[in-house]
Amino acid sequence: MKIILKLFASLTDYLPAEAKYTNLIEIDIAPDTSIAELVEQHRLPARLVHLVLVNGSYIPPEQRAGRTLAAGDALAIWPPIAGG
Repeated sequence: MKIILKLFASLTDYLPAEAKYTNLIEIDIAPDTSIAELVEQHRLPARLVHLVLVNGSYIPPEQRAGRTLAAGDALAIWPPIAGG
């Protein structure tokens, strides 16, 4: 099934070169893939997976291992960002 994966800030380094300007790729995943499994499959460093949204809804860290994705979902991930 297809979903949209959006990565922001320093996480864009984990996208294919052609997707770095759009921050997103459409990917095929197995049914019942969890957020945590997808993060692992794409080798995203756990310490950089900070803010996670599925279809615009925040998913807290304790729910990411059990939260599965559905066809057409948009998964957006941001690293921790400091500012001032």
